[in-house]
Amino acid sequence: MSAVINDRYTAKMDQPFVVFLVGARINKPLQFRKWGLVVNAFPEMLKSLYAHPEKGFLGGENFFRAFPIASVLISYWRSFEDLERFARAKDDAHLPAWRRFNKEIGYDGSVGVWHETYMVQPQAQESLYANMPLFGLAKATGQSIPVRSGYRNDARGRMKGENVEALPDSLRVEEYISQAH
Repeated sequence: MSAVINDRYTAKMDQPFVVFLVGARINKPLQFRKWGLVVNAFPEMLKSLYAHPEKGFLGGENFFRAFPIASVLISYWRSFEDLERFARAKDDAHLPAWRRFNKEIGYDGSVGVWHETYMVQPQAQESLYANMPLFGLAKATGQSIPVRSGYRNDARGRMKGENVEALPDSLRVEEYISQAH
């Protein structure tokens, strides 16, 4: 397990990037063979992507829900073109897995798969991590920037990359903490 950073930090990405969410939902839990196809395909794809950063995969976080059984991978990519190239490449793990899914599962309702793709421009995202190991975008970019004062101290400032006037009814974290004690 990664070491917890006992501080508040943010991530910064100065160029466009892609956030790709992909997941699966087991609709018929007793059909082990069918959902095993999907469950076993993900680790192979991730292993290949982490081994080949030149493909444009920056990193990701995987989550699991017990009922109904479902998982989601939040992943970060250098570009949509890199993501699309990986999805369509005959010599990569995705295309054969997708073809097998369509052949053996298709529209029988046993396993659902989904994805969403978001293209993010510089200064069109912000992040905050408190008492967390490197996570999400910060882990994908390999950097953590301390959040102590100045423009990084609130979401509006991090989003703009500069000191900005906070909304009048906003309550700063420090004020909230002091009022709670």
